[in-house]
Amino acid sequence: MKTEDLINRLAGDARPVRPLGSPLKRALGWLAVALGFALAMVWAIGPRPDLIERLTEARFLIEQGAALATAIAAAVAALALTLPDASRLWRWLPAIPGAAWLGTLGLGCFRDWAQMGPDGLRLTPDPECFFYIALIGSLPIVALVLMLRQGAPLRPGWTLGLAALAAAAIGNFALRLFHMQDAALMVLVWQVGSVALIAALAALSGRAVLRWPGAPA
Repeated sequence: MKTEDLINRLAGDARPVRPLGSPLKRALGWLAVALGFALAMVWAIGPRPDLIERLTEARFLIEQGAALATAIAAAVAALALTLPDASRLWRWLPAIPGAAWLGTLGLGCFRDWAQMGPDGLRLTPDPECFFYIALIGSLPIVALVLMLRQGAPLRPGWTLGLAALAAAAIGNFALRLFHMQDAALMVLVWQVGSVALIAALAALSGRAVLRWPGAPA
């Protein structure tokens, strides 16, 4: 077949391609699904009995706001990295709200120590945090992976790691609405630690989940 004939055939069979929406717009659509599922899980498990009281505390609201902002930023970054011309700087977007999240919990540790002494920094096992964060983040990560596959995940490790960070942060956000543990060190180690572990494991499996020929890690 001649080159001209091949070009004409490809052009004749070509169909209109609908461009992907902006990462922020797509992330907000994902957020609606993720939050809907997370809040349904909170309702099914049962909200914590002191939730109304906690929602009047500035510390609790700031920590929850930082977790939610981290989830949104991570989702935007993951979706942006599926655009072929996306800058690598997108991968650092969650660092801003993430630092604020860690900072509020760090201040909480100092506050707990000042108020309760060594008892305020007591660390006890709380493995159910990982289970609930992974459970609540399951649907959000599946939904986000399906959205990522609509683009070109040229950096699958980073992309899936950010997606898992977004989903796990949503899981942690929901966990605080029914789990009674509020000690800052416990939240930092068992809850934020679980989020970081899930994101790291996802990043390592990026190539297997988001297969893209010739993509770097």
